[in-house]
This record gives sequence, C-alpha cells and structure tokens, in this order.
Amino acid sequence: MVHYSGAPSFLVAVDSIIFGFHEGELNLLVLKRNFEPASGRWSLMGGFVQGSESVDEAAARVLAELTGLERVHMEQVGAFGEVERDPGQRVVSVAYYALINIEESDRELVRQHNAHWVRVDELPPLIFDHQRMVERAREMLKRKASTEPIGFNLLPRLFTLSMLQSLYEAIDKRNFRKRVAEMGYIEKTGKIDKTGSRRGGAALYTFNEKAYLKAPKFKL
Repeated sequence: MVHYSGAPSFLVAVDSIIFGFHEGELNLLVLKRNFEPASGRWSLMGGFVQGSESVDEAAARVLAELTGLERVHMEQVGAFGEVERDPGQRVVSVAYYALINIEESDRELVRQHNAHWVRVDELPPLIFDHQRMVERAREMLKRKASTEPIGFNLLPRLFTLSMLQSLYEAIDKRNFRKRVAEMGYIEKTGKIDKTGSRRGGAALYTFNEKAYLKAPKFKL
C-alpha cells in the first residue's frame, strides 16, 4: 500500500553557481531578477525541476538556457531547505557549481537573462540563501582544485603559466610554481602568446589528460 497521500508537497528547484575566469580574477555569473519575489535584486540562476527530469538534468538545462553550453563540469553542492528560505512558497533547492570558459558562453543569452559577470570578492548582496550557496561552492572548489585538475575547465585550451598561476591563486593562493613543476601533465606546446607586454611573448601550455590519468595525484 502506498502511504503518500498524507505527505506534504512542495517545490524542488536547482540553483547554478557559475564560475568563470577573466583578467586574473575568479568571476561569478549573477542576474538581476525581473520577477517576484525579490524583483530588482541580485540572484543566482535557477529553475524548478520538471516532472520528467532528474535534479542533475534540471541543473544542466538551467545552465544551458543561460550560457548555451552543454557537457560542462558541474558538481552538486548540496540541498538548501530552510522552511522560510523562499518567501514565495516552500521550496527546497539543490545547488550546483559549474566551471566554464567565459569566452565560450553565449553572450546574447546571458544578456537576455539580464545576467552579469562579477568578481567573486565584489559580489552584491544576493537574495535568500544564495550567498551561503556561493560560500559552500567556493570551499568545495578550493578542496577539489587542490587534488584534481578541474581548474582547467576555466581556461582556454592553450594558456600561459602566468594565466595558470593567476587562476589557481584566484581559487586559493598557495605556493604555485613549486607545485606546478610537479605536474607532469602540463605540456609545453612550442607556441607563443604575443598578445601581452612580455618581450618575445610567453610560452603556451596545454593540459594533457592522458598524462594526468597516469600521473601521481598532486596537491596544490
């Protein structure tokens, strides 16, 4: 016998904590809401889980609707379910963080959603418990980036060591150059980036996934 008839029902949502890397800084994609509750205030991108999809599928859909990107590195941050977290109705939200290359996102979609890239250290006040979601996601990102090469999802395919250093210092400032020398899967390409001010340009490197899978795991 099914005993669901007397159980309470409420909405399930997903919220996306979308990180990007720009000009040496870790950025977060936030939008200014144009609907109630909290119209006119800053928010993460979110949406309700539909009856035909899992929470993972809903999170991937919401991300694609905002950025145009699919098959992006995403990880679940956790569930946020305080009874009065959303003044509109009882909503349990499952938060995910995503790492994207800003240059690959669809800027027109971002604009249509009234979304903006903001430095994570300069975020405006966010609605509900979204700030807590961001803080938890940043802690997860720091821990994961110290043991796995997830940070490369924020970089273009070819990058300089200075770009890589800036990225990992933006995530969690540590002794970078000593550790990067231990990474046997950072591969020099022989190509040069001549767009900067450095005389002769800077060497371009790439992430070698096959070498990573064979290498001892590192800790930044």
